[in-house]
Amino acid sequence: MPQQPAFRFIDLFAGIGGFHAVMKAFGGECVYAVEIDKKAANVYEANWGHPAHGDITLDADDELGIMNVPAHDVLCAGFPCQPFSKSGAQRGMDEARGTLFFNIASIIKAHHPAVVLLENVRNLIGPRHAHEWDVIIQTLREEGYNVSARPAVFSPHLLPEHLGGTPQVRERVFITATYAPQTVPYLPNGKVDFEVEGPRPVANMTDRFPAKETSNAPLFDPGSKDNGWNLLDGSILTDSHRVPGCDLTPVETLWIDAWDDFTLLMRERTGEPLKGFPYWADCWLDFPEAAAAMRRAPVPTRDDEGRYQPTSAADFKMPKKVTRPAIPSHLPAWKQSHLRRNYDMFEAHWRDVLPWAWRWGIYTDLFPASRRKAEWQAQDAKRLWDTVMHFRPSGIRAKRPTYLPALVAITQTSIVGPLERRLSPRETARLQGLPDTFVFPNQPDAATYKQMGNGVAVGAVQHVFREHVLRDEALLMADPAGVGPRIVAAAKDTTPAKVVQRLAEHKPACS
Repeated sequence: MPQQPAFRFIDLFAGIGGFHAVMKAFGGECVYAVEIDKKAANVYEANWGHPAHGDITLDADDELGIMNVPAHDVLCAGFPCQPFSKSGAQRGMDEARGTLFFNIASIIKAHHPAVVLLENVRNLIGPRHAHEWDVIIQTLREEGYNVSARPAVFSPHLLPEHLGGTPQVRERVFITATYAPQTVPYLPNGKVDFEVEGPRPVANMTDRFPAKETSNAPLFDPGSKDNGWNLLDGSILTDSHRVPGCDLTPVETLWIDAWDDFTLLMRERTGEPLKGFPYWADCWLDFPEAAAAMRRAPVPTRDDEGRYQPTSAADFKMPKKVTRPAIPSHLPAWKQSHLRRNYDMFEAHWRDVLPWAWRWGIYTDLFPASRRKAEWQAQDAKRLWDTVMHFRPSGIRAKRPTYLPALVAITQTSIVGPLERRLSPRETARLQGLPDTFVFPNQPDAATYKQMGNGVAVGAVQHVFREHVLRDEALLMADPAGVGPRIVAAAKDTTPAKVVQRLAEHKPACS
């Protein structure tokens, strides 16, 4: 006789199933999933054996009816944040209408699951979205949910590996709520008091955890050289310089080689690493003598192996002096500051910088404007190739190889300098906490990168879910429907180590 699941859950805006991975590890059973992106839905079904194709706007509307959405105990949703209307004085469900949150609210209104777990980008709690945040909290309270008016913000890089963490700074907002109408604060006229903050948030960015599974272990410091993350020593990266489809192009390698040489040059001249301000090669041409010297700069050529090499500086004509330009006073303060620091640097080192720019063809067509900029955030790293890099519109950004910035759904896949290549799709899946048995059948790498950029971090979700259940244990234990105690038991029994173990045992449904 099959074992009764600890709880039933639904997975809205399901993506490839990050929520599903966590809920299944806690003993839950998926009874409904929906994802409008066909490629993501295919990956979801291939791994979890549950269909996810569909459109929530067709399945959930409190006027048209809650079609195809069965009763459930836990509702999970990493919903898109669509702007709410600010017109008029409507509140709650009325004002959520026309947004995707309205469809979630319709399901909640129809089924009142014991636990609601929502995830969104950090910008949801920014000043531009304060109104939307208020509507979400008020809507949940109107439906009888115990929910904090303060956001829970968390990132998987705060958790050490033994607690399910991964080295990715992915700050996300979580809204966690328990159905307990008797706890919602009411005013004498019967209206909900929305000024009450409610329970504490279940997680925040100042939380710290034991670095190891021993009781006397020091607290984990993600950025520490001693016990923090180190991409090159961890289990995320494949120990290989060559991964099909992840190689840098010759011109990309040229950009890094050139700025790497600049990094070494400046360290040699100053005895220090680069400063933490954006280096803008274009603004060095504001010095008229520099602009004149660069007019006929040669274009680097490629060697027999296809790698661009710097040219000789034999034909370079060094100016006798450089004349510092004035900084226009009408520019924003931040831009004036960046220009001032660039002018200071160039004025002190132009005799080295100009031959460097000549040899590497910085001002030739090989370098678009965004690659004539460098943003050094790698602290004391010795050279550019020792860092993790991103090709951004604002320049080549370099960081220490500790943890990575958030995966994004469009471009800027991290470049691992010591391996001289981009992260592979499999490595991005590991950063999201998914096991190597997780499959992406018959789809291009670009689709996988997009799905990982849009997905939820498994480690963060499992931590937030457990902490929520433990915080609201008394409310769940009093659940008259009886499912609350089962959810509490599952959260207490399923330690982070068990979640990690159960994820490692994942077998895709299509195998």
